[in-house]
Amino acid sequence: MAKIIPVDKVYKLKNGSPLSYTLASRNHPRFPLMWFDEKNNVNGALRYATNQKSPFEDEQDGNAIIEPIIFEDGFLRVPKQNPVLQQFLHYHPLNGIVFGEVDKEKEAAEEVEDLNLEVEALIEARQLTIEQIETLTRVMFGKDPSTVSTAELKRDILVFAKTEPREFLNILNDPELKFQAKVRMFFENKLLVLRNNDKEIWYNTSTNKKKMMSIPYGEDPYEIAGGFLQSDEGIDALRMLEAILE
Repeated sequence: MAKIIPVDKVYKLKNGSPLSYTLASRNHPRFPLMWFDEKNNVNGALRYATNQKSPFEDEQDGNAIIEPIIFEDGFLRVPKQNPVLQQFLHYHPLNGIVFGEVDKEKEAAEEVEDLNLEVEALIEARQLTIEQIETLTRVMFGKDPSTVSTAELKRDILVFAKTEPREFLNILNDPELKFQAKVRMFFENKLLVLRNNDKEIWYNTSTNKKKMMSIPYGEDPYEIAGGFLQSDEGIDALRMLEAILE
């Protein structure tokens, strides 16, 4: 078995950094401080005592000296000379919820991953054709690209790729992207229109002014229209709209 080398550890509160935060350090009826012993299949009580060699209450004697565990400015530093507190924090039920151990190597790796993702998204955004940019503008922003300049379109796409790189790349790789943009073009060109307080979708071509469908409460009209046009019932209407759009 590899030897475990004691190290200093730092713990950080997950939400905000109050000037002072006291962590529960002993089991209490109003706030049970328990851990599950998988080996013996039982629950055991936790208690941090400065004069004990174990954080488990059933392994301590009756002279436990209890001291508060206080995070200052959102952090708690525990030296390697205090392995009991480190072990107590490891088993604490709020570990990973209210606080967590600072892992600089892990945080650096995650930051590198995020930066690489941002770079990848920006590269992809710069390589888009104006047609692709217009398609993304329709789908991501629900905006008619003919109403803004090309420079504004490119800027908005680059900003989105920088701030939301993962979502941008997911959208970019969505096989339904072009179809979703086409549905929006039907509306932009008034081939489909919303009526009755945006509760209904109607055809608006020279030969067809009939109601297509009602929009279920809370649903997106573009998604509803797209779903219908891709169905067996709506495929003929899709071909007709595509022919007019061309």
